[in-house]
Amino acid sequence: MRRILVTGGAGFIGSNFVRMVLEEQTDCFVVNLDKLTYAGNLENLTGCMENKNHKFVKADICNAKLVESLLDEHKIDAIVNFAAESHVDRSIAEPDVFIKTNVTGTLILLKAALNKNVARFIQISTDEVYGALGPEGKFTEDTPLSPNSPYSASKAAADHLVKAFGHTWGLKYNITRCSNNYGPYQFPEKMIPLMINNALSEKELPIYGDGLYVRDWLYVYDHCTAVWKVLTEAQPGEIFNIGGNNEKTNMEVVNLILHRLGKSQSLIKHVTDRPGHDRRYAIDSGKIISRLNWRPSVTFEQGINKTIDWYLENRDWLDHVVSGRYQNYYESMYGNR
Repeated sequence: MRRILVTGGAGFIGSNFVRMVLEEQTDCFVVNLDKLTYAGNLENLTGCMENKNHKFVKADICNAKLVESLLDEHKIDAIVNFAAESHVDRSIAEPDVFIKTNVTGTLILLKAALNKNVARFIQISTDEVYGALGPEGKFTEDTPLSPNSPYSASKAAADHLVKAFGHTWGLKYNITRCSNNYGPYQFPEKMIPLMINNALSEKELPIYGDGLYVRDWLYVYDHCTAVWKVLTEAQPGEIFNIGGNNEKTNMEVVNLILHRLGKSQSLIKHVTDRPGHDRRYAIDSGKIISRLNWRPSVTFEQGINKTIDWYLENRDWLDHVVSGRYQNYYESMYGNR
C-alpha cells in the first residue's frame, strides 16, 4: 500500500486531492496534515474523516518533531506538499507569514524527508514564479524564475530549496507549477468564488483595474489527476507545468458568472488595482502531456458551470466560511478601494 503525507490537505486544492485519492486509489493510505488556518476547513473533508485509509492531523508543518514522528509512525513513502499561504493580496499585507509557511515550512519538510528516507517529495508550486508575460508566448519549464509578489517570491524560494536538496543530498523530488485553479471548496478570497458569492448576495463585484488581466484557468480535479501522474509515473528531478489551456480575462470570467446566475452587469465595480499586478500568465503543458500522457479533461465552460452548481448546492458551506473574520478581511481588502 502506498502511504503518503499530504500537507495542506484541508485547503482547497489539497482537500480535492485527498478526496480524489481516497475515491480512486483504494490501495493508498493518506495522512492529512493541516494547520486549519482560515483557508483550511474540516468541512472540505466531509465524508473523508471516517475513511479507514485517511488520518487527519491538525498541526503546523513548521513543527519539525511532529512531522518526523508522523513519517516514522505511518511509514510514509511520499510527501505531497500543498501547504501554503497562497493569496497574493494577503502576501502584500503580511509577507512575513508567507515566508514562514512557504519557505521555512518547506525547508522543515525537506529535512524530515531526507532524515527519514522518504522516497519522493512532490512540491506543489505555481506559474506565478515565472513572473508576467506579454501578449504572446507561454511559460515553459525552462522559463527563468522572476517572481513579482511576496507570494510568488516565497514559492520560488521553496522551489529552489527543493532542487537544492535534490542536487546536494540526492532527495528524489518533483516540482509541479500550475495555472489558476478553480472548483469546489475554494475559499472566497480568490476571484471566482468571490464573484459567485457576491453575485448571489447582490453585492458589488470588485474588479481590479480595467479587468483585462489574463489567466489560464485549470479545473481543480484536472490539477489533482496531474499531480497523481507526477507522483506515480514521473522520473525524479523533473519539473512539470500544469495548465488548463483556458486563457480568459477577468472580465470574461465575471461576465460568464453573471450571465449564468442571471445577475446584472451593473454589479461590477472597478476598484484600485493591486500593486505590481502581473498582466498575463499562460502555461505550456506540453511536457506533462507528452511525458506522462496527461491532459485536462474539463473545458472552462464545463468547469465554470460545475463550479457554480457546486456553490449553489452548498450555500451552507459558503455561509459558514464567509462569517466572522472573513467580513473584516473583505472590508480591509475592498472597503477603501
